[in-house]
Amino acid sequence: ACFADCQFSPPHDFEVNVPKTMASLRAETYSRYAWPSSLSGLFYRNGLAISIITALSVAGFILGFIYFNNPDLLWAVHTGPGAFYKLMPHNTMALLFGVAFVAAIIAIIMGAITFWKDTTNASIAGAGSGFWQALGDSFKLRYLDGGGAGCSGETIQKKDGRKHAHHLTFYGFLLCFASTSVATLYHYGLGREAPYPWWDLPVILGTLGGIGLVIGPAGLFLEKFKRPKELQDPDRFGMDTGFIAMLFLTSFTGLVLLFLRETPLMGILLAIHLGVVFSLFLTLPYSKFVHGIYRFLALIRSAKESNANH
Repeated sequence: ACFADCQFSPPHDFEVNVPKTMASLRAETYSRYAWPSSLSGLFYRNGLAISIITALSVAGFILGFIYFNNPDLLWAVHTGPGAFYKLMPHNTMALLFGVAFVAAIIAIIMGAITFWKDTTNASIAGAGSGFWQALGDSFKLRYLDGGGAGCSGETIQKKDGRKHAHHLTFYGFLLCFASTSVATLYHYGLGREAPYPWWDLPVILGTLGGIGLVIGPAGLFLEKFKRPKELQDPDRFGMDTGFIAMLFLTSFTGLVLLFLRETPLMGILLAIHLGVVFSLFLTLPYSKFVHGIYRFLALIRSAKESNANH
């Protein structure tokens, strides 16, 4: 409505284009609040940066599997509990991914704290009063329905395709995170090593989440290419599609590994999957992922202001 129903939107001389302007502003915000600031440049030509990091990461895991093991192990058949760790020790895997994940979380939190202080002139501790309402709005994707009419698709007319794809992506991501969390409890709490049987909880959660993270990002890709060009910021196209591609590749390589884990392809598939996931962790604070963080903080502020007015 802010474009199609605006009397000053193109071809008017004023050329008011709120969607495109807000897209550019959001991208500038991501870069401005990147932590450390020296890495803010990763938001420019983001698609290229993510591609290079992913390629290097995958190559690093493949070469590591070959260098630290007998090269023949890469193409050998490994089955049963602990099969993955014949190629990479669990402690090494946990340390490597743990450090990358913690570093990403710290970078995201630091940027979020600075953003909150700059936009509210208050401590992040004051965000609590609107937290639960904002959380509910996030899970429902309340503001992604264009005021009830849907979002613009291949035409300016409103549709719900983007919202549905977002739901699949969002909940798919949460299910995959839950799968990893349960597997961690299995390993350290119950002494059970991956890979797990098809019917076990980590596999069920991961499979359902992986399906969501294949269909959802694919839908977002489709909606992105169908969306009218005049509503998009062409300078941020790589950033928008780069993160979607990473989510898709993470789930796709994981599902392929699940189906072929008892074949000679397991070693190379494991290296590719770990490389993609490691790259995802490294680039989380410098990708479109942060849009969810800033949107959530904006929802908290909106809830606080709404509550204050009632």
